[in-house]
Amino acid sequence: MNTLITPIDLPQPARVIFGAGTVKDVGRWLAERGISRVLVVSDPHNAARIEVLGLTVQPTVWSDLRSEPDTGHLAAVLELAESVDAEAVIGFGGGSAMDLAKLAAVLPKSGQSFMEVVGPEKVRRKGALLVQVPTTAGTGSEIGTRALVTDPETSAKCAVQSLHMLADLAVVDPDLALGMPKALTVATGVDAMAHCVEAFTNKKAHPLIDLYALEGIRLVGRWLPVAAQDGHHREARAGLALASLYGGYCLGPVNTAAGHAVAYPLGTRFHVPHGAANALIFPHVLAYNAPVAPEKTALILSALGLAASCDQDAVFAAAHGWCRDLGCEMRLSAYGVTESDMMVMAREAHAIRRLLDNNPRDLSEADILAIYRAAA
Repeated sequence: MNTLITPIDLPQPARVIFGAGTVKDVGRWLAERGISRVLVVSDPHNAARIEVLGLTVQPTVWSDLRSEPDTGHLAAVLELAESVDAEAVIGFGGGSAMDLAKLAAVLPKSGQSFMEVVGPEKVRRKGALLVQVPTTAGTGSEIGTRALVTDPETSAKCAVQSLHMLADLAVVDPDLALGMPKALTVATGVDAMAHCVEAFTNKKAHPLIDLYALEGIRLVGRWLPVAAQDGHHREARAGLALASLYGGYCLGPVNTAAGHAVAYPLGTRFHVPHGAANALIFPHVLAYNAPVAPEKTALILSALGLAASCDQDAVFAAAHGWCRDLGCEMRLSAYGVTESDMMVMAREAHAIRRLLDNNPRDLSEADILAIYRAAA
């Protein structure tokens, strides 16, 4: 079917506010609606500065998030949300905090457990207003309908997708990321880029989403090296915040593909930060896909400011060098991954069909293992 006439649904929050200094609009927006019981889901760093939200009421704050969320984190958040009978939930932090906030807005007193809503559109309703305020520029979760939570028993990331988890208000204030450490800046920036790249080369790719994807890649290519060197560069922070937002638009109707699937076991098994795992895997998957998506691969390289032919070796060298020059760790051995680990990881990654089935070129378990070995 011609992609120009293929139906596509691009859900958007009721309201998106973007720009420096806009974070204070959160309190005003809630006050206009007479909201008095507010739960903020955050991390220790951001919980220490919740005054920037401009809230006119004293919120309840959950801030025990120090890694990617698992079912234990979720249980604690849901228990607190139910005990305070939250009228509004604010996700204030990175994608992990915002994903937990989504679930805290829909699950308390719903009669549904987390495992009952894993999958697409199983959530029955939203029980509280949802406000999303990103403080990094990577996931685009502020405008997304998905939440990812790891099950420690299986080391699998469980994905919930629901229109009920779409934010009622998303406030993207790039100034919130000023001074963010270089490692976190790079990891989140590469994550935003990966969302755009994997949507752009996706089997479900669509011209409407391609616009966001390619511009998101261009913004990361232009501004991530600047922000990595100068953590207080406001224009660079704004460019990356916009790239992350565009990546969020890509995730809704299209989603990611093999890059994320192959990277996931690094996070669940070795607790490698999500963006760092994506950076390590990105050159391998981009090169692997190049033979079946040569024109788009060339556009991706150009958007990143890289000159290379679409020969697989040249694509890999260009993408690998770009990540390496940003300071990304590009070897699995640095994280203690062994050959036996790779075999288990390949099996786990190959089972993530919701992403692998989007990839423009099929990957067998052996193909994934070969990528891990090449990255060793």
